[in-house]
Amino acid sequence: MADISLDLVIPDDQLDVKDVIRNVDTAYSPTGGLTILHGNLAPQGAVVKTAGVDPKMLSFEGPAVIFESQDEACEGILAGKVKSGDCVVIRNEGPKGGPGMQEMLAPTSYIMGQNLGDSVALITDGRFSGGTRGACIGHISPEAAAGGPIGLLQPGDIIQIDIPNGKLDVKLPSEELQKRVESFEPVKRNVGGFLKRYAAAATSASQGGILRVE
Repeated sequence: MADISLDLVIPDDQLDVKDVIRNVDTAYSPTGGLTILHGNLAPQGAVVKTAGVDPKMLSFEGPAVIFESQDEACEGILAGKVKSGDCVVIRNEGPKGGPGMQEMLAPTSYIMGQNLGDSVALITDGRFSGGTRGACIGHISPEAAAGGPIGLLQPGDIIQIDIPNGKLDVKLPSEELQKRVESFEPVKRNVGGFLKRYAAAATSASQGGILRVE
């Protein structure tokens, strides 16, 4: 087979090294590509890829549409259960709840594919990769399986996202959240063997999903 050579030639008058390696004064963004959020939904933090968020979604408020797994979310989104203005909640996908920590690329792709990327947010205790686009907040800690506030959400609860100020909250008084804590029961995955042991010892994403035996 003959060798194939493909060269990209950029004229010298169009090449500017400052478009490749930038200093602080010419940065693409003053805050970088990621933002860490905190609030009553993420006491130990959450992560969003700010660089992939539509500017009009940097601040968002909408009702929760809740799914207890990634598979359930995919089915629900494709079935039209998510509308413009909603906040998709995918829980029980953190290190303990998975068990493991699936990448939530499929549901985010379905949201984008239905042209909802500029009107629907998604929050999860699961994880995202660098390919995620949209107002998708992951790694929420503590996760639902560890009793985190994301596990206390009910359909229709108003989720407030303020990425510029690093905030992620549910619009509920602390008394209501505490009331829900008292009746909370985490979802139990039907797993055995090492996965069962892992689920019992795994920490939430804020602590790296490491195993901690006490």
